[in-house]
Amino acid sequence: MKRLTTVTIAIALMGALLGTNAGFALQHPDHPAVGEHKEHKHNHHKHQMRGMKTARNAQAPNAYHFGFKKSVNGSIPSIREEGFEPIVQKHGALFVGDTSKKELFLTFDNGYENGFTPKILDVLKTKNVPAAFFITGHYVKEHADLVKRMANEGHIVGNHSWTHPDMSTLSAEQIKVELDKVEQQTMPLIGNKKMTYLRPPRGIFNDHVLHVSKQLGYTNVFWSIAYKDWDVRAQKGAQYAHKQVMAQLHPGAILLLHSVSSDNAAALGGIIDAARAQGYEFKSLDDLTSANQPLQLENGQAPEKEAENTPKDKSPAPDKTEKTKK
Repeated sequence: MKRLTTVTIAIALMGALLGTNAGFALQHPDHPAVGEHKEHKHNHHKHQMRGMKTARNAQAPNAYHFGFKKSVNGSIPSIREEGFEPIVQKHGALFVGDTSKKELFLTFDNGYENGFTPKILDVLKTKNVPAAFFITGHYVKEHADLVKRMANEGHIVGNHSWTHPDMSTLSAEQIKVELDKVEQQTMPLIGNKKMTYLRPPRGIFNDHVLHVSKQLGYTNVFWSIAYKDWDVRAQKGAQYAHKQVMAQLHPGAILLLHSVSSDNAAALGGIIDAARAQGYEFKSLDDLTSANQPLQLENGQAPEKEAENTPKDKSPAPDKTEKTKK
């Protein structure tokens, strides 16, 4: 009995050490199925802490939860130790942009609406910043007006699947159905443009998911900046969100923020101004690459492409007197 207690304590301590390792990012939140969003609105994301081997939490053989070694003091994040870098590169998926340029790519996951997307869109419009919003079937059915607004104001509307499943467990045909249903509902709202960017639900993927989605015309978009922002019952204020994002800032970063976060909505304007004050420029994913022009992931040179109907980051430098609310 004593030995069992000692082992249990040792395991707990090891877990704590892994979980608090500042050099490693959290996994993408483990979302429920989209049909459960309303019922579980206040318990939406069950977070799983990532250890060194991300595959152990995945649902299918050879599947991974996306994770990465975080940026520290502007260093470039890495996925070299995670085990999935070869398949990410093989299928032209993105997790960073051109790391030789002070460019940032802002993306939001919109699984359900918590009342903050209108404010986020207001800030993006005022600051003249482009973004990408990854939406689910639930979102497009319930908030067509906001999806229209996203497109009308020049933002990318990306695919986040119809029911938010673990796609590593699905057949090729099932993946196609998940993505086609979102696209069919969304296209009439965004000028009948095809959807070309995908964020795998829950951040779970494998070679099969990336291959099938690429064949369907999608570029998978992961991220190199993220923090635990999805728990609506554990919001900590705009200053906290600002600090979490700015601490990870690096050239070529793809930021993942969740639109359900009141902290993100409150901090967004200050984050944009602070990043610009450091010389960063906000760009669209369309400026970075396209579905048929995969980008070299780390220290690669992005193909030059002029995006159409996309907000350009041409606003003047931020007012030096404007400060993030403490």
